[in-house]
Amino acid sequence: MTGTRIAALGHHRPAQVLTNDDLARMVDTSDEWITSRVGIRTRHIAGPDEPVDELAAHAAGKALAAAGLTPADIDLVLVATSTAIDRSPNTAARVAARLGMASPAVMDLNVVCAGFTHALATADHAIRAGSSVRALVIGADKMSDVADWTDRTACVLVGDGAGAAVVEACDDRDAGIGPVLWGSVPEMGHAVRIEGTPPRFAQEGQSVYRWATTQLPPIARRVCERASVAPEDLAAVVLHQANLRIIEPVAERIGAVNAVVARDVVDSGNTSAASIPMALSRLLERGDIPSGAPALLFGFGGNLSYAGQVVRCP
Repeated sequence: MTGTRIAALGHHRPAQVLTNDDLARMVDTSDEWITSRVGIRTRHIAGPDEPVDELAAHAAGKALAAAGLTPADIDLVLVATSTAIDRSPNTAARVAARLGMASPAVMDLNVVCAGFTHALATADHAIRAGSSVRALVIGADKMSDVADWTDRTACVLVGDGAGAAVVEACDDRDAGIGPVLWGSVPEMGHAVRIEGTPPRFAQEGQSVYRWATTQLPPIARRVCERASVAPEDLAAVVLHQANLRIIEPVAERIGAVNAVVARDVVDSGNTSAASIPMALSRLLERGDIPSGAPALLFGFGGNLSYAGQVVRCP
């Protein structure tokens, strides 16, 4: 069968930065309270004239440029988002229009914080099945649109941004995207929510924390087994950037003792579906992990859904 690989990555964060001290002037909180509980110091917030499809298009354009490609080279656009305002046109269609694409297939996937890893697996499957040759896989969310800025337990978490990957066919011997392991815990679907009119983000933080720190490590090790990569051979661990108090102990319990652990949450906040591709793109941009090195990607969150795979860095 045809293999797949990530050819390039790109990311985009809005210019406006919201600090913990800024939040302390809005709600009853403090820099010490936020950093001690979630590890976040700053987050980027999009303005009212920066819709989620614009964030996505910026990241996609950077990924295409890094791959040396044009929009005409793409035949599939997948956007993972849970903060699109309109039902139609979907975000993927609007991204394609912004980039001037001719006739790509365009689909949105709403798997909240696990959206990008689900979308990456979907692109991998489509290319291996022969339905696509080259795809843009984007995670983009404008969480500030769904934040309750009076709820200090939730509004301190959120940030806006986008990350994108160009995924293309390759010889199976050069495949760079490992088998996905995905699933959900339906009885915990209420633990992370974006509900109501207008929609508002809320979560049961302690429930998510207990599940992630106890159940996620063995699942992540099974992802490594499927890819025939030992945890100690991983060069990077890129988990959904939910909370530093989840990221650090989970990475340790996976056994990735030699890996760089993405801590993008510290200065980006929780950007939902954008967090994994943005964090991986920034690691590569800084030169923290070399080309061809194995990285574990693992998303988890709303529904309670999860999905992970080991990829080779472009």
